[in-house]
Amino acid sequence: MHQSAIPTNASLARVLTHAIETADKPKHQIASEAGIHRVTLFKIMRGEHVISIDRAVRIFEVCGASPHAAIVLTLAGEEVLACEWMRRDMGAFLDEFITSLPGQLDRTLGRRVEDLRPRWAIGTSQLVAKLLAKHIDDLANRDIAMTLTR
Repeated sequence: MHQSAIPTNASLARVLTHAIETADKPKHQIASEAGIHRVTLFKIMRGEHVISIDRAVRIFEVCGASPHAAIVLTLAGEEVLACEWMRRDMGAFLDEFITSLPGQLDRTLGRRVEDLRPRWAIGTSQLVAKLLAKHIDDLANRDIAMTLTR
């Protein structure tokens, strides 16, 4: 039997702890707004209480973090990025991207979704990253050109 690549409850607990400890709210307020007892919040932070995805999303939201990005990055084994990006524009971007991509793929590909191959995923992710970098560069160049023409 091989070891699972899915992170343990401890991984999610560490990322949630980071969100809670770096939030602009005291822990008792986070617990209250998330609808849980503060003792339960401390157990979650210590990894002693298994937490549902819905509850984790709520805690991230209360802490001002991008919940879907943080959870997906944690599940992908990217705890460091989950913590770094949860309150940055990158986290908000990834949150929107993650939630809109399945619907966009379904609408755009339709029945061709059956033709997708898992081996294409890495190349597609590289293509998307390069496309975004080019878009950012184009915007920056446009801003520079507009500044120079004034």
